[in-house]
Amino acid sequence: MLKYSNVLLARHLRRSAHVQERDVVGGLLCFFVPRRCRTVQAASCILVPSCPLCVELVLPLTTDATAVMNRESFAAGERLVSPAYVRQGCEARRSHEHLIRLLLEKGKCPENGWDESTLELFLHELAIMDSNNFLGNCGVGEREGRVASALVARRHYRLIHGIGRSGDISAVQPKAAGSSLLNKITNFLVLDMIKLAGVHTVANCFVVPMATGMSLTLCFLTLRHKRPKAKYIIWPRIDQKSCFKSMITAGFEPVVIENVLEGDELRTDLQAVKAKVQELGPDNILCIHSTTSCFAPRVPDRLEELAVICANFDIPHIVNNAYGVQSSKCMHLIQQGARVGRIDAFVQSLDKNFMVPVGGAIIAGFNDSFIQEISKMYPGRASASPSLDVLITLLSLGSNGYKKLLKERKEMFSYLSNQIKKLSEAYNERLLHTPHNPISLAVTLKTLDKHHDKAVTQLGSMLFTRQVSGARVVPLGSVQTVSGYTFRGFMSHTNNYPCAYLNAASAIGMKMQDVDLFIKRLDRIQM
Repeated sequence: MLKYSNVLLARHLRRSAHVQERDVVGGLLCFFVPRRCRTVQAASCILVPSCPLCVELVLPLTTDATAVMNRESFAAGERLVSPAYVRQGCEARRSHEHLIRLLLEKGKCPENGWDESTLELFLHELAIMDSNNFLGNCGVGEREGRVASALVARRHYRLIHGIGRSGDISAVQPKAAGSSLLNKITNFLVLDMIKLAGVHTVANCFVVPMATGMSLTLCFLTLRHKRPKAKYIIWPRIDQKSCFKSMITAGFEPVVIENVLEGDELRTDLQAVKAKVQELGPDNILCIHSTTSCFAPRVPDRLEELAVICANFDIPHIVNNAYGVQSSKCMHLIQQGARVGRIDAFVQSLDKNFMVPVGGAIIAGFNDSFIQEISKMYPGRASASPSLDVLITLLSLGSNGYKKLLKERKEMFSYLSNQIKKLSEAYNERLLHTPHNPISLAVTLKTLDKHHDKAVTQLGSMLFTRQVSGARVVPLGSVQTVSGYTFRGFMSHTNNYPCAYLNAASAIGMKMQDVDLFIKRLDRIQM
């Protein structure tokens, strides 16, 4: 097929009884072409010559039919408006279509962000490829993209069918070519962003419409089929409920490895991990579940050493990288871990890293077949909302815009650190020395803790009532039971941290005025 020119190929496809021509989308002529050895129901593919992005055949708008269609449309317009004006409008439209064509051909985030008119053109033309938007479509099934509210339809750009099929969240839907194309493009853009952020050898990834905890559960359930005898997950302690509950929900028994105190930092106890692997036996261990992004004074796990342990004992390794994409240090740890040892998958949140609404995550890894196995484990179709949100965001920002945000976040981390240090010293407190944590900071609250037991928690309440969100106060001796497991010193990642403290983080999107206002309000409370 590829030996034909585009014009000849288009003519050949139109003569085939098995090919159904679709719409012109962003200057591209799209066809449904059945693959061999597939059922009729599964015979929707969008195949792009020399482009791995799609599963349907998409041809540049140079075929006879599309050229004639455009010529006839513009000629009709020229009878009503000056031909010079129509030609000018035609050229303006082609500039939008050129951006869309480059996106489809390269499968990478554009360097410079798109304007809203190009984005809306692209999304509307994707939408008209879905059967619920076909003129004269007659739907007689139980899921036909019917929406009662016009406001809801507009909110989703009339992309109603969602993504995936019952057997695979990454599969193409025959009656939703536009939504399927959106899904494929989004996955390629986030893959490009993960590489840009520092994990250069990542093989594959996909967006899943679940937050980080449930996405981790999906990874564990996929590993269950590979390791049917395994019942334990080794987990260096981090006091965050969702990652702990992700293991319980998947039906496994977490084996908590307490951290060791090195200076002010809480770090991975590698000897305890090795001892527990030998005690339980590698075949009985589903995986090691490690963490990158976390609240100080805990710091990212020793990923390289853990990856080597996993490789030596042939144990899978799943990394909770919840808000680590925004940190070059966290991404470097993942890249190095995969280089020297074993990392099977790493999971990151969409909202924490790409500033979109809560409800999505990215599952990525270095083995393409394993990532595909995870996507096939997802039961049923899925919401396209997280994919649509991150697609719009990345196309609006462009890779240059996202790199700028990453650079600004690093600068804000240094600025926040300096401002907190100055304020803490004024009140005879100190900023904890946690150089291995690139996002979160902690400042001691020893003075408050001496006054009375509730003074520390009252500080947190006072900050919240003064509209300071995200700051965490961690008192001494807190006890919390999560899914039947009791954690002493909960929120501090260890049983007995030496002092109470206050957390603040420099996350992507933070501005200097946020830091200044936080410091001003904290100072007024007289920490």
